[in-house]
Amino acid sequence: MTNPFETGHIRNYILLYVSVVVIMILFFVATTLFNDVKEVERKIFDTNVSEVPHAKKVVESAGVHTNTSRVKLLDKSY
Repeated sequence: MTNPFETGHIRNYILLYVSVVVIMILFFVATTLFNDVKEVERKIFDTNVSEVPHAKKVVESAGVHTNTSRVKLLDKSY
């Protein structure tokens, strides 16, 4: 096996490395030039809500499970 430093093949390795770096730089420049940043509308939520609509729902039969399958579910989820 020949040493690449002695036979001049190191130039090919350096050219390969430089070409990869140049391609990465070109892709970075292309994405920054053609990427249009849109103005994002800020959402404002009403924090003074006096009534929660889903709070009035009452779960009927909370403790009774009528499951006929072989799999038993836990009564309390963790």
